[in-house]
Amino acid sequence: MTVSRSPLSVPRISARVRILLWLLVVLAVALGAVAVTVRSILQRDVDHRINQLLTQETGEFANFVPQGVDPETGGTFAGPDRLLRVYLQRQYADPDEELLGLTGRPGDRPDVIRQRRDLSPDIALWQDTDTLTRIHSSQDSFGTLERPQGELRWAKVEIEPPTGGEPGAFVVAFHPERERAVADRTFWMLLALSGVALLMTTGIGWAVAGRILAPVRLVRTTAAELTEQDLTRRIPVEGRDDIAALADTFNAMLDRLERAFAAQRVFVDDAGHELRTPITIVRGHLELMGDDPADREETVRLVTDELDRMSRIVEDLLLLAGAERPDFVRPEPVQLAELTADVFVKARTLGEREWVLDGVADLEVRLDPQRMTQAMVQLAQNAVQHTVPGQCIRIGSRSVDASAEAGRDGADGAELYVADHGPGIPPEDAEVIFERFRRGTSRRGTRTSGAGLGLAIVKAIAEGHHGRVELRRTEGGGATFVITLEAAP
Repeated sequence: MTVSRSPLSVPRISARVRILLWLLVVLAVALGAVAVTVRSILQRDVDHRINQLLTQETGEFANFVPQGVDPETGGTFAGPDRLLRVYLQRQYADPDEELLGLTGRPGDRPDVIRQRRDLSPDIALWQDTDTLTRIHSSQDSFGTLERPQGELRWAKVEIEPPTGGEPGAFVVAFHPERERAVADRTFWMLLALSGVALLMTTGIGWAVAGRILAPVRLVRTTAAELTEQDLTRRIPVEGRDDIAALADTFNAMLDRLERAFAAQRVFVDDAGHELRTPITIVRGHLELMGDDPADREETVRLVTDELDRMSRIVEDLLLLAGAERPDFVRPEPVQLAELTADVFVKARTLGEREWVLDGVADLEVRLDPQRMTQAMVQLAQNAVQHTVPGQCIRIGSRSVDASAEAGRDGADGAELYVADHGPGIPPEDAEVIFERFRRGTSRRGTRTSGAGLGLAIVKAIAEGHHGRVELRRTEGGGATFVITLEAAP
């Protein structure tokens, strides 16, 4: 027994949500990077300022030692103790800074000389005897110590004792915790502001993305509602952005689809309408065909003739159906005089008429030479069918100043024409003869065996070249069919 399993349905995330998520991720990373960078810069500034302060304080004391004068004696200081006391009385320390004097031998518990100032006893260095002993015994001039009370940055200047006296040292200690706390508060404040900015961006981005993607949702809704029977819906185009271009492109696609479906329906309707009669004729003759050889030969001839007509109808319908394709015509530079002469030579074999090469235009145009030849030969064949031997048929081409007619500068247009001197076409037929399966009512009083697709093919070829085909009266009587090619801008 086969057990079928339905595939797991994966929830679809809309473009609006994806855009918003990517926006939030990028913003979060950017704002976080900014906050971390600002914190790093502030911490670096704190370290730089502390180093500057330690260097400055130790440098000032080092200059004071050889130049200082004891205010009581007017001479040099007798020892480190007096030197340190006088110097410390004249200095003002920063809030997180301690200036201390140490006397005694390194390794022993030093005597501390300090300024009278308010500093939290929890972090004050002068009360931390062990740390002072380590600093006094150290061979380094600068250092950093980690204490339970926090980090301590220090600098020291050794004082050479007089002969037989005890040595001393000037110590600058800085407690950077409060400075670093300011940088940390700034960092957390930036993070908080970033969070608020993300929330605001979420709301604004949701609204803006919805407004921008509204045409996309409309495209999706319109596409879902389209059916083969209803291709008339279009999307309103607003603005000049990419979304408007998308809607415009979608509407153009719908136009092409509508034309394609319409051409398909017309093809099916026309084929069914025109092929029904010859099929009925073929079937009727085959059903009534007897054993008489003459009868069989006549039936075969009639059936073959109808099958040839059906084949031609199908080929013409396929040609008209392909007229909607973008490659229906393949333009290339063509010398119009040479093309006109070739058409004239080919048309002369269509019938015993008085063929006249009326004129040629000596210019180069862009057109499909095969399609244009097909159209011109079709017009010549049409003229042959509606004239009698000996009548004149003129074929020619001429340039037309189409740019001047349109009110703009540009190259000249061109016209190709086939003119005959038959009875012409009644006015009531002039509007319909280019439609499919419309043969007119009384052209020359003759009836042809065509299916009425020839002029429709000519019209399709002309429009494929962005031109048109027109029916004009021939001077002296008759009909002139003109293919007009628009001038290039």
